[in-house]
Amino acid sequence: MRVAHVITGLGVGGAETQLRLQLRHTAHEAEVFTLTNPGPIAEQLRSDGIPVTTLGMRGNRDLAVLPRLARLLRDGRFDVVHTHLYRAMLYGRLAARFAGIRTILGTEHSLAGGLLEGRPAGRPGIRAVYRFGERLGSLTIAVSPAVADRLREWGVAAHRMRVIPNGIDAGELAFDPDRRARARARLGIGTGAFVLGAVGRLVPGKRFDVLIETLPMVGDATLILVGDGPERANLSALAERRGVAERVVFAGETERVRDFLSAFDMLASPSAEETFGLAVLEALAAGLPVIYQHCPALQEQRGIELAAAVRINCTPENLRAAIGKLRAGKHDREPAAVVARYDIRRVSGEIDGLYRELSGLRSEPVVA
Repeated sequence: MRVAHVITGLGVGGAETQLRLQLRHTAHEAEVFTLTNPGPIAEQLRSDGIPVTTLGMRGNRDLAVLPRLARLLRDGRFDVVHTHLYRAMLYGRLAARFAGIRTILGTEHSLAGGLLEGRPAGRPGIRAVYRFGERLGSLTIAVSPAVADRLREWGVAAHRMRVIPNGIDAGELAFDPDRRARARARLGIGTGAFVLGAVGRLVPGKRFDVLIETLPMVGDATLILVGDGPERANLSALAERRGVAERVVFAGETERVRDFLSAFDMLASPSAEETFGLAVLEALAAGLPVIYQHCPALQEQRGIELAAAVRINCTPENLRAAIGKLRAGKHDREPAAVVARYDIRRVSGEIDGLYRELSGLRSEPVVA
């Protein structure tokens, strides 16, 4: 079976990394088409042997991409088209229809509350366009029940959804003392320093400002923020005002997350709403103690108690107390057992099975 994946861009991000992980374990022949920014993930995919085509889309209304993508899909004789992220969900599904392909899936990675891919989703027409695009496909994968709930709120019928979680490769994220030493040396951080880490785009919803506000209360801690985004200047200015600029490291966007997870002593995720909570799960795979406010990947697992994962309302005072409590405990840097439930091999196999299940079904008529 030949599967075409259409994605908005291939910069470093959760959806982009998930796509690469899935394709490393898929049983089917795959190609990737990116509408815009190929970024580092494109090169990683190519190094894995996955063909990547960049379409050079110039903006949200660059309709010229449609006939070109439709032609590529038709000429490629694909059996399935799988789309990822808002713009690609619309253009990829349309192009697949024009190409005569009827098995069309989309994965919704990033719908949380009033945000879609980290941006406000309240602009006029966003939901209507989303629903129109969704009806062009056969099924939408939600990466968590929380995302499925949001999709229902947006008018997507329950029978047109399937919940399949994100996956991780715990072996690739395992603690490595050599990586720890090298990463700390690059950043000028001593081997015995206490490092609090956070991973994600520097956007308001991640609430990394709360970590900076906490830092003066934890006098010997260094904070490493792994990621980039529009809030970097504001966060840097806040660190200056609070007198902790020398203890805040902006590591930038990187595909070498494992190095930083090994360098951390603890991870904090103060975001009030996540679609899945991948950073928390990856930290647990690296054997880190974790403080978090919202992580569907953990909250949806009933009956699990994790001594190394503390859920709190992430105010500076609560964070200070939780950091002290976790620092007082012993942590062996072994992966938490819960991460096995999200093994990427199982997740990728479930998606492969969905391709086979749907390949004989026709999608419903388009309803504007």
